[in-house]
Amino acid sequence: MRLADEAATEALGAALARALPPVRTAPLVAYLEGELGAGKTTLARGLLRQLGITGTIRSPSYTLVEPHDAAGVSVLHADLYRLRSADEALELGLSELPAHGLLLLEWPERGQPHVAEPDLIIHLAHAGNARTVRLDARSAAGQHWLCGEKLLQEAIAAS
Repeated sequence: MRLADEAATEALGAALARALPPVRTAPLVAYLEGELGAGKTTLARGLLRQLGITGTIRSPSYTLVEPHDAAGVSVLHADLYRLRSADEALELGLSELPAHGLLLLEWPERGQPHVAEPDLIIHLAHAGNARTVRLDARSAAGQHWLCGEKLLQEAIAAS
C-alpha cells in the first residue's frame, strides 16, 4: 500500500483505531517497523488522535514509554531504539496492560526476546517523498483487526 504523505500515514493510523476489535481477552500488540523517519510515530499519532487523545502526542524516543487512556482503551506507545540492552525492556512494564489494552511498539527487535509477540506488524518504508506500508497479521486477533482492511484502504485513498 502506498501512503502519499504524512496525512495519509495519520489516516491509516486513524483507520486502524476505528478497526480495533471491540472485545478482547488479551491486549493487542502492534509492532511498528521501519527505518528512522519512516512514519512510525506519525502513524501512532493518527491512531491516538482517533481514540480521542488531545494535546501534544510526544514520540517516546526519550521517555521510552508514553501511556495514554482514551475511549476505553489503555495504550502504551513505546520506542526501544535507545535501549542499551534487550534486558532493559523487562523494566519498562510493557506487559502490564489490561485485556482491552494496546501496545504500539517501535523498534521491537531491540527488546527481543523480552517483548510480547505481535498480533500485527506494520512495516513502513520510504518511497521517495511518500511511504509504503505492509500490514502483516500474526495472530487470530491480528487477523480480526485487519478484517476491516477495506476500511483501511478506503481511508488512505480518501486522504
